[in-house]
Amino acid sequence: MSDPLRPRASLRTAVVWEVLKDALERRVKAAGRDALDVLDTGGGTGNFAVPVARLGHRVTVVDPSPNALFALERRAAEAGVEDRVRAVQGDAHGLFDVVERSGYDAVLCHGVLEYVDDPAEGVRQVVDALRPAGTLSLLAAGLGGAVLARALAGHFTEARHALTDPAGSWGEGDPVPRRFTAAQLTDLVAATGLTVGAVHGVRVFADLVPGVLVDTEPGAMDALLKLEAAAAEQPAFHSVATQLHVLAERD
Repeated sequence: MSDPLRPRASLRTAVVWEVLKDALERRVKAAGRDALDVLDTGGGTGNFAVPVARLGHRVTVVDPSPNALFALERRAAEAGVEDRVRAVQGDAHGLFDVVERSGYDAVLCHGVLEYVDDPAEGVRQVVDALRPAGTLSLLAAGLGGAVLARALAGHFTEARHALTDPAGSWGEGDPVPRRFTAAQLTDLVAATGLTVGAVHGVRVFADLVPGVLVDTEPGAMDALLKLEAAAAEQPAFHSVATQLHVLAERD
């Protein structure tokens, strides 16, 4: 996934980025500080961490891949925010071996729950990193989007497998081991005591529209971005989104 501020990549990230920016702005006002401490778990090469640092916040990125963290540091340096981005090797299971418990105003948990053995424990871990009144941004693969995509590609058996599989996987070749419904994600978050503020469907249309149409049709990209934004908060579209985003707060 590319930088959320780049136009082409924004088809996949714009909804989450706009929601996240607004949430951080609200947290700044509530905290009475110009800069927040933000934890990005599984943040990899800094797709969100670097833009968040550009806003002036201090970001700690925890990721198991040394190569991804090296790319993060290079990316942060190129953006001129290396002093506000800290790269730490680790994973969700041993999170507090490498970062402080209750030490962050906001935690990003994007693309992590799909790969952990116990999603409930994974959510509890990241929530425990929040300070009082902290904000959680949770992004995970959506079940309905995968079923729809496999069916439209003519892989009907795989689509049915994903629909009936407890983990939402469409088979042995599936690169994503686990997917979620909106209800499953909100239940996981609510179980930690956080209050769910909003749920968004992400990439409702972007993954289904031919890339050549977006790249060559005048105004198509902007129109598609506006359509994604309009559909994101509509519950009817959550069931067919490629990803689901949950924003929650600790009261």
